[in-house]
Amino acid sequence: MTQGTSRAELAALLAGRVPIIVIETRDEESALRLVTETVAGPGSPRPQPVFAWSITEGMRRVDQNLGSAQQHNALPEDALKWIRDVTQPGVYVLRDFHPFLDSFVNVRLLKDIALGFERVPRTIVLVSHRVELPEELAHLAARFDLAFPSERERREIVESVVQQWQLALGRVAHVDHRAVELLVANLAGLTRADVERLARAAIFDDGAIDHSDLAGVTRAKHELLGGDGAVSYEYDTASLADLGGMERLKHWLSVRAAAFDGSAPHLEPPKGVLLLGVQGCGKSLASKVAANVLGVPLLRADLGAVRDKFVGESERKLRAALSTAEVLAPCVLWIDEIEKGLATDSGDDGISARLLGTFLTWLAEKSSRVFVVATANAITALPPELVRKGRFDEIFFVDLPAARVRAQILQIHAGRRGLHLDPASLEALAARCEGFSGAEIEQAVVSATYAAHARGEALGPQHVAEELAITRPLSVVMAEPIAQLRHWAASRTVPAG
Repeated sequence: MTQGTSRAELAALLAGRVPIIVIETRDEESALRLVTETVAGPGSPRPQPVFAWSITEGMRRVDQNLGSAQQHNALPEDALKWIRDVTQPGVYVLRDFHPFLDSFVNVRLLKDIALGFERVPRTIVLVSHRVELPEELAHLAARFDLAFPSERERREIVESVVQQWQLALGRVAHVDHRAVELLVANLAGLTRADVERLARAAIFDDGAIDHSDLAGVTRAKHELLGGDGAVSYEYDTASLADLGGMERLKHWLSVRAAAFDGSAPHLEPPKGVLLLGVQGCGKSLASKVAANVLGVPLLRADLGAVRDKFVGESERKLRAALSTAEVLAPCVLWIDEIEKGLATDSGDDGISARLLGTFLTWLAEKSSRVFVVATANAITALPPELVRKGRFDEIFFVDLPAARVRAQILQIHAGRRGLHLDPASLEALAARCEGFSGAEIEQAVVSATYAAHARGEALGPQHVAEELAITRPLSVVMAEPIAQLRHWAASRTVPAG
């Protein structure tokens, strides 16, 4: 939505004679500017005076530079009484009025102003980061969404910031044009002030805009958006070399990277994958690899954090979390152990079913470049609707690693700890850890480093072999459930390896 569209929509709302308009935004200045231009600017059909109020300044007329603020109207009750007694039509922007809506006097005064609209058209515009109207006022009000800067406007802001840096320093900035395009895309969903601030941070840091700036901008954007903790930013991703095995999954992601990053616009971007498999076999690591391959930030969604005892709050929190991911697009959204967040039990009062419906609707309708990686360990706990064909682009089964993959995993974790394994030792250790998950192999190598240190010895293959010998893998302890999982997956999923 462009600023022009915003002005037209606000003008339509004002023409509809709504007495109270609510604008939830952190960009207070842009909201005030838009209201002023719409009501009193060039082209306004019926120009009216525009006043702005804050508790620190009082009431001030902003469409014309007419005198100083009215300090005697600084208190909320006094300001509302003054507006109520005015006999001339006008628009009154009340900034950060939300803390005063719990006063029955203020609510009654607002209601008096609204009910007197037919006699004297006075429009109240409440501007704050969040406004919760009392029931007495809700039917008298309408909400207006302030448009974020368009792609063109964001590009103009970035170019303006670059010019400011060049004028200040007297030299030409290094600008990677592809990085600028990605930066402009990543700044979507932010206010004009925040776009300018993050662009300024990128260029003034080192006099350049290049690919190294993108990760920092996305992290800062996530922090600006805040939220209720259901979506967190994962700073560390992993490369293909960090993931042993899963060659089919790696190839699948690599083939689709061009469709996701926009370099192959004729290809439809992928929606996401469901990784089902044995616990500890690398599904979480694969999520981090997906973000690396697709070249985008990684977000992690905690479905447990959206559950709330109040009716409707769980769905609202989930929609807010998914909206955060959409604003941060392009990105990978990792939902770990999705079955725990959506599994239905007899005591959840339908919360799981409603969350599932909300998630599936979003998954089917989303148009933003949010690639979902959902992981699950227990197929029996997954709702059948989630694994229906077409929900995800593909369902991959992550099995216990074969001998070749076990050797890769051993090599990765031993190499990180300074142990070089010759081919014979690697083959022998890979045979010893048959039935082990990747996590269990890693833990055996970690334990071996402690054992070697305790003996005052250099870490060697024998220490790893000893730790493997005393470990009972999950495939032995939980043999029956794992066999059941493998049987279910055999005809319903694609092997990741």
